[in-house]
Amino acid sequence: MKARQFTTFSVNGKTIPSTYEIPVTAEADEPRHLESGVLNVYPQVEFQTIEGFGGAITETVGYLLSKMDKDTRHEFLKEHFGANGQRYKFTRMHIDSCDYSLEEYAAVADPIADPEFKTFTIDRDRMYMLPVLKEAMEVAAEPISVLLSPWSPPKQWKTPPARPKNDASVYGGFMGMEQVDYDTPSRCNGGSLKPEYYTPWAKYLCKYIQAYLDEGVPVTMLSLQNESIAATNWDSCVWTAGEQKTFLKDHLYPAFKECGLADKIGIFIWDHNKERIVEFAGEIIDEETSDMIEGIAFHWYSGDHFEAVDLARQLFPGKTLMSSECCALHPPGQSPLGAMGAMLASFIGGMKSPETIEYDDAVAYAHDIIGGLNAGMNRWIDWNLCVDKDGGPRHVAMGFGAPICANDDGTYRKTITFDYIGHFSRHILPGAKRVAFSRCNDKVDMTAAKNPDGTIVLELLNSTDEDLSYAVRMDGQVIRLNIAGKTMNTIVIEA
Repeated sequence: MKARQFTTFSVNGKTIPSTYEIPVTAEADEPRHLESGVLNVYPQVEFQTIEGFGGAITETVGYLLSKMDKDTRHEFLKEHFGANGQRYKFTRMHIDSCDYSLEEYAAVADPIADPEFKTFTIDRDRMYMLPVLKEAMEVAAEPISVLLSPWSPPKQWKTPPARPKNDASVYGGFMGMEQVDYDTPSRCNGGSLKPEYYTPWAKYLCKYIQAYLDEGVPVTMLSLQNESIAATNWDSCVWTAGEQKTFLKDHLYPAFKECGLADKIGIFIWDHNKERIVEFAGEIIDEETSDMIEGIAFHWYSGDHFEAVDLARQLFPGKTLMSSECCALHPPGQSPLGAMGAMLASFIGGMKSPETIEYDDAVAYAHDIIGGLNAGMNRWIDWNLCVDKDGGPRHVAMGFGAPICANDDGTYRKTITFDYIGHFSRHILPGAKRVAFSRCNDKVDMTAAKNPDGTIVLELLNSTDEDLSYAVRMDGQVIRLNIAGKTMNTIVIEA
């Protein structure tokens, strides 16, 4: 048996990767009663298949990459999709505009005036997103699989935004957010799709998917709605589980069957935070709808809730569990509240440096991926592949983070998060099986997987300041690990 340890250190905001060969000894030759400081690995006990990792190509991403020269853009995509990069297999793209679009738009500007969709066009997608995707497909080590997600139906089909039952109804203009018009339907601030437009919306989605397929785009997945209960100040639409169930079984799935998409496109429900996946899925999935649904998608913004993911795995066996979006809720290296947050932190003390903020982001990513995998997650897709220094550009105020920051001069900067993601995506290969393990303590986050080639991969996150030592026991053999404080570690064990 051979073993190697890949460790990423963080030093002053820069990552320093190191690789070590680890001695392997027979457990019989170890001190008798090896009991303390042990991590057990049981490769014979297998769980779910891990299908791969990925990231979103939004209009923002496409626009930022269009500002790079050809060689820089090509290298960027190789670092994400190439055999020597992150080996991304999945990508997520939006149907019509989302918050990470440069402006609001729709493939049919006015479906009331054009109920036959004669003016339908994806020319907007051809400007920035599709060229990037097609270039990614050329460099990809794995065949890419595309998830399409709608943020909002055309505004003409929606109800006006519902007035919130909280302080936002009073402070709607706080923090630069525009005042909400509660009398006029819009793409933003929620509102719901009127039932009389369920059938046209189903046909619209089919037409959009088919247009992508006709472009040679490997669309294999559709989520019914991004963030089904969020009335955000950007493109959004609120659905109850009952409404989505009616839409799915009486409108969308029949439309899929009619246009030949039912056997091509897997439908995912929920596509929102983990804490409600059990209830939402429970209301939609039954004997009638189960065969229409490939899986459940979820986000990370409401906390861990790994138990909810595990419960969904138990309650809905056979459904693919996919983390479809996550990002830091602040621009790269900035306080969550931007300049105001920095001023407040300075006033009360404890202001974090940009390097510390970005390290914390990386830890959050690794913790969430490990927790998701241990709960039964099959697929993982990040949000934007890159953003600019302000967390945009986007058509609404404020901005969020990404593993890569696109610089104003057409270059880019990888954050620590990029390297931490790579520990998983570069070593846990598509088709791997999660395997069983046990820990002597909870000072490290841990998961384990067996690749199709038989290699065993251990992922160990030490987010403490303490250097830790462990003995890994597996199949009667032992390797001894030193896990430095504040490091991400991958152990690859070859038979």
